[in-house]
Amino acid sequence: MTLQLNFSKEIIVIDISSTIETRNVISEFPEARAICFKENIGYTKGVNEGIKNSNGDAVLILNSDIIPLKNSIENMYEYLSRNNDVGIVGPQLLNFDGTPQVSFFRLPSPWTLIYRRTFLGRLPAGKNHLDNFTMKNIDHSKLHPTDWLMGSAFMVNRKAIDKVGPMDENMFLYMSDVDWPRRFWENGYRVLYYPDSKLYHYHKRDSKGRFGILDILIKKESRWHIIDAIRYFKKHGISTRLARASGEARAKSFSA
Repeated sequence: MTLQLNFSKEIIVIDISSTIETRNVISEFPEARAICFKENIGYTKGVNEGIKNSNGDAVLILNSDIIPLKNSIENMYEYLSRNNDVGIVGPQLLNFDGTPQVSFFRLPSPWTLIYRRTFLGRLPAGKNHLDNFTMKNIDHSKLHPTDWLMGSAFMVNRKAIDKVGPMDENMFLYMSDVDWPRRFWENGYRVLYYPDSKLYHYHKRDSKGRFGILDILIKKESRWHIIDAIRYFKKHGISTRLARASGEARAKSFSA
């Protein structure tokens, strides 16, 4: 947890479903301030609580399964500080063997969930849809605007948060990391994938499971994913075309 950075920092740990064991671990790091909740308040509320209790001009959101590489945090902060029109910047996430993970995406539609959870995703139409969703045609070694970033690790401009507002807590565990960047774009802030910052991510996709659509009946995380997706589509509708066109229009004025 010790971070050697060339700027001042505060470390806030949101301890969800807190136990004596987790509190003891956190107490070994005196530079960290813990905010503990006995119950599972969910990812979204956890992020909002951390932001509410922080003071910096930028906020770094990190899940507990992230390991930053040297200078990765400084690189994100310096880029964000130089570009006031950027609301969110996200790093390249790596597997522990050094291979890149898919961590930036286009906006989903209901078909995205269907294709990802069923055999239909292996058919040509489903594969093309998912390749577009994961921006497979984009060079992942280059800076690029994106509709949204995986919620495991990203840095946010404080002034942008003040304008856009916090994450939507109607989405308990999933989809708030889709909704929030979408709102940043709608408020005139860019959302960027920034591969000059690299972090290791122990990625375990709890919501997917092994049994496709049957996981909705078996796994609590899968049910939450569907519930939060319904809330997201109820809020924004099912079309991604207008948001996509808006993002592409902004991208035309973007120069790396």
